[in-house]
Amino acid sequence: MKRKIIEIDEEKCNGCSQCVIACAEGALEIVDGKAKVVNEVFCDGLGACIGECPEGALEIVERDAPDFDEEAVKEHLSGTDGHHGHDTAGDHACGCPSATPMLLRKVHPGVSTPEVAETAERPSELVNWPVQWRLVAPSAPFLKNADILLAADCAPFAHAGFHQEFMRGKPVIIGCPKLEEQKAFLEKLERVFSEAKPRSVKVVMMEVPCCSGLLALAKEALRRAGCEASVDSAVIGIDGSLK
Repeated sequence: MKRKIIEIDEEKCNGCSQCVIACAEGALEIVDGKAKVVNEVFCDGLGACIGECPEGALEIVERDAPDFDEEAVKEHLSGTDGHHGHDTAGDHACGCPSATPMLLRKVHPGVSTPEVAETAERPSELVNWPVQWRLVAPSAPFLKNADILLAADCAPFAHAGFHQEFMRGKPVIIGCPKLEEQKAFLEKLERVFSEAKPRSVKVVMMEVPCCSGLLALAKEALRRAGCEASVDSAVIGIDGSLK
């Protein structure tokens, strides 16, 4: 039968995965660097993904296609932790490197890497990927019983010593309490803390008033998750100094 369905211009697609995140039905994935419709019965043809594409690679067309199947969508989403779209990337990679969980180096809580000379190039202390809260999977092994660093996404840019002072031995999650959808951010942190059962949570935020919401989100998520991890915080000034 003829119906409305998404069509992707692969020449325009740059594989950014914004459409994947925007598709609540999980109809899209990144395959070989390009967005693809994984199953036409998952696409409702409403085009929620179109506005998220920075390259204009998506459009709704009318052509022969199987009916949209809501039950198939439910089954499909239940296989990705029941979550898809704006609030999470789920526990499975969408095919885009931005969402594939990776342990970049071993985590050794409490053990610092050797000091390097001021004039030498300082090594990265990042131990996990991804770091953006929407993309971090609650079941990622590097989060289990860890000392988690929850940072405002401006903080690493403002403070020159951020890697050495805050990131050593800690998996990191970043987000902005002002720009993010608060409800989705809180729910994601709750799932992370429920599954990971972290030993501690360190919150690093900027001195601007709206950023204090990050600490409030962390405490509320821990409360909802029934997690008794210790929480502490640090504030970075706009000039990069520690307050």
